[in-house]
Amino acid sequence: MAAKARLALSMLTCIRQNGITNRSLSFTQKVLKAFTVNDNDEFMEKVMNSNVPVIVNFHAEWCEPCHILTPRLKELVGDSDNIHLAIVDVEQNAELVHTFEVKAVPAVIAIRNGLVIDKFIGLVDGDMIDNLVQKLSPPPKDNK
Repeated sequence: MAAKARLALSMLTCIRQNGITNRSLSFTQKVLKAFTVNDNDEFMEKVMNSNVPVIVNFHAEWCEPCHILTPRLKELVGDSDNIHLAIVDVEQNAELVHTFEVKAVPAVIAIRNGLVIDKFIGLVDGDMIDNLVQKLSPPPKDNK
């Protein structure tokens, strides 16, 4: 116990000597808004069991429209506090492709509480993407 106390004291001394005045430390894990899904188990954990709505982007490296759509989706999700983006490579996740009946890429599926809310296939216009995001966003709070 004395060793821990000495370590804590030496850390505080170091902090004071370097002029660091903020002594609070954050141990919360940062949640990634956009992430790559590597397998079915990870999909179940991060998408189907998520408390936050998730846009699932099925893509392939060889797909040119996918390279256009993915950055658009990342930008939208980056602007939102309450929607995540799961990126699924169809070449690496055949089971998920089969489960969600993905016939072409890019394919985008919106999931909330483990249920598919909406989907689209192909490179679509911004209005269609905004509409998908709007369907996933929580309704505005009533200030009554």
